[in-house]
Amino acid sequence: MQFDRKELSNQELLHFYKSILWPRMIEEKMLVLLRQGRISKWFSGIGQEAIAVGATLALDEDEWIMPLHRNLGVFTTRNMPLHKLFQQWQGNKEGYSKGRERSFHFGTKDHHICGMISHLGPQLAIADGIALAHKLKKENKVSVAFTGDGGTSEGDFHEALNTAAVWDLPVIFIIENNGYGLSTPINEQFRCESLVDRAKGYGMEGVKIDGNNLLAVYDTIKGVKDYCIKNQKPYLIECMTFRMRGHEEASGTKYVPSYLFEQWELKDPVKNFERYLIEQGVLNEGSVEVVKEELKELIESELQIAYKASAIEPDTIEEMTDVYAPREDFPVTIIDNSQHYFHPSGKEMRFIDAISDGMRTSMKLHSNLILMGQDIAEYGGAFKITEGFVQEFGKERVRNTPLCESAIVGAALGLSIKGYKSMMEMQFADFVSVGFNQIVNNLAKIHYRWGQSADVVVRMPTGGGVGAGPFHSQSNEAWFTHVPGLKVVYPSTPIDAKGLLIASFNDPNPVLYFEHKALYRSVSGLVPETAYEIEIGKAKWVQEGSDLSIITYGAGMHWALDYAKAHPELSIDITDLRTLLPLDYDAIRSAVKRTGKVLILHEDNLFGGIGGEIAAWIAEHCFELLDAPVKRCASLDTPIPFNLELEKNYLAKNRLDDFVQDLLTY
Repeated sequence: MQFDRKELSNQELLHFYKSILWPRMIEEKMLVLLRQGRISKWFSGIGQEAIAVGATLALDEDEWIMPLHRNLGVFTTRNMPLHKLFQQWQGNKEGYSKGRERSFHFGTKDHHICGMISHLGPQLAIADGIALAHKLKKENKVSVAFTGDGGTSEGDFHEALNTAAVWDLPVIFIIENNGYGLSTPINEQFRCESLVDRAKGYGMEGVKIDGNNLLAVYDTIKGVKDYCIKNQKPYLIECMTFRMRGHEEASGTKYVPSYLFEQWELKDPVKNFERYLIEQGVLNEGSVEVVKEELKELIESELQIAYKASAIEPDTIEEMTDVYAPREDFPVTIIDNSQHYFHPSGKEMRFIDAISDGMRTSMKLHSNLILMGQDIAEYGGAFKITEGFVQEFGKERVRNTPLCESAIVGAALGLSIKGYKSMMEMQFADFVSVGFNQIVNNLAKIHYRWGQSADVVVRMPTGGGVGAGPFHSQSNEAWFTHVPGLKVVYPSTPIDAKGLLIASFNDPNPVLYFEHKALYRSVSGLVPETAYEIEIGKAKWVQEGSDLSIITYGAGMHWALDYAKAHPELSIDITDLRTLLPLDYDAIRSAVKRTGKVLILHEDNLFGGIGGEIAAWIAEHCFELLDAPVKRCASLDTPIPFNLELEKNYLAKNRLDDFVQDLLTY
C-alpha cells in the first residue's frame, strides 16, 4: 500500500492516526461488550475505517454527512463523545434518540450527521436536498452520502444520482464496495465491471480508489469536494474495501472464502497506516503503545460514564408529544368556520383557484418555500395550478423534477434539514406509491427519532368521478392515516382548500394534502383574499339535522349536501372532517349526540377505510348515545374502473340512499 503524505505535517499525520485508530479500538471493545450482553447488536466496520475517517477529515465540520451502520468513523471523527454514543447503543434515554432507535439510526444537528433508516437507499436523496439548499444559499459546501455495493441495486440510488446530475447539485456519493451485500457477493448484485462506471450514465464524473488507504481517501475527497463546489456538479466515488467481520455479528462469515480474509488482512487500513508512520518517523514502537494506552483508558472512562445512565422510565405523554414537532405562530388570521352558521366573505373562487391562491400566498409568506413536481414550472402542472408561478417566483423556487418521486420526497427532507420549507406535487395521488417509503419511514418518523422536523407538504390530486381509471382515480388517504408523524388533510370547499393549505405550509410537520380532482372546477365559493388559516385537526359542522348524522369528507361532503337537498323531508346533520389525521373526536362525538344515528360516508374502499376507525371509536366512546348501529357507506372493494357507468356503480354515492333509508328505519 503506497501512501502519499503530500503537504501534511507530522502533527496532522498523528491526528489522522489517532482518528483511524479510535474507531478500531472502540469496535474491538464493542465486540467484547456484545458477548457480555451490554449491547444487543453490532454492525462492524473493522477493515473499512479509512473510508469513513478519511472522508470526514476532508470535510468542513458543518458539511452534512449521510452515513450507514458501518461508518463509526464518521461519528468519532466528528468528535461525538463515546459515552453518549454508547448510551445510544445501550438504548438509554441519554443517547441521541432517547432510546427510540438502535445503533447508528439517528442524526444530530450539532454534528451535521443525518443517520440512516434500515432501508439502504433513502439517505442518498436527502443529500440531494441538502446540496440543493447549499446551491440556493450560494454556500460553498458539499453534502456526502454513503452507500454500499448492495445499496446500489436500490431504485433510490438511481433516482438520487439522476436528480443530482439533472439539478447540478454539489453532492459526493461514496460507494463502499466491500464485496458483499450481507452474504450476497457482488457478482449476484450487478454485472458492470465497476460500479463507478455508472457515473457516466448519469452525466457525472467518478473515480475508483483504494478504500483502505486513508491518505488516498482523504486526498480524493478533498479534490472532489473542490471540483463539486467549483463546477456545481455531483461526483461518484467507488471505494474498494472489505469487512473483516460478518454483516452483523450474529450472521458470521462462513459464506466468505478464507483466502479473502488472508488477502485483505494484508491491506488492513489501520496497521498499514501505522507502519507507514513508523517508517516516516512520525511514530515509533513506544509512541504507538502510548497512543493505544491513552485511547484504551479513554474508552474505559467514557464507558464508566455511560454505565451510570439510569434505566428508562417510559412516559406515555412524552412519547406521544414527540411524534410531532411544535409549530410557531405566523402572522396570518385563524378563521374558525367550524360551525354551520358561519358565513364567509371574500372573492368567489373555484376550488382549484383557491388552492393556487393558497400556494401563492404561502410563497410570499415564506421566502424559504420551494415548490417541486413534474411539469409544475413553465407548463404549470398537469392541472395548471402553478401556472404563472415560475414567472413570479423564479425557477430556483418552482422546480420541475425528473420522474422520481422517491428522490424528490427525500430531497424535500434534505431541504428541511437545512431550514427550508418545501412542497412536492404528486401529479396524481396514485403515484405516491413509488415514494411511499420516504413518506412513511423517513418523513413521518424523523422527529420522533431524533428531533428533526420534516417541513414538507405533499400535494395529492385524488379521487374518481372523472373516468380516469385505476391508476389516476384511487382514494388512497387511508394508506397514511395509519402512520404516526404524518398529518392528513382533505378539504372539500374553496375556503377550506386555501386555509388548510396555508396551515399545512405553516406547520413544520409532514402534511399530505389531498385535493379532489372532480372538485377543481365544479365547486366554487367565497374565499378571503388575505392570508388565513383553517386549523388542521378541526372538523366543520356543515348542516344541522335531527334524523341522522352523516360524517364525511372530500367529495362525500357534496354528495351528502346534494342528497339532503333532494330529500327535504329528511333532517340530515352533516359533518365535514376536513382533517383525517389527527381526527376531531369532539366534533365526531357531537355529531353522534345530535341524532343518535350515524352514517360514515367516504369515497375510499370500504375495507380498511378510515370509516372503520371512526365507527370503532364511536362504538367505544359514544355507545350510550347511539340509537342504531353505526353504518358505513363506501365504494366497492375493487380497483376503480375506467368506464363511466362502471365507475358510478363503484362509487359510494351510488348506494347512499340505501344506507340512509336502512338507518332511518332501524
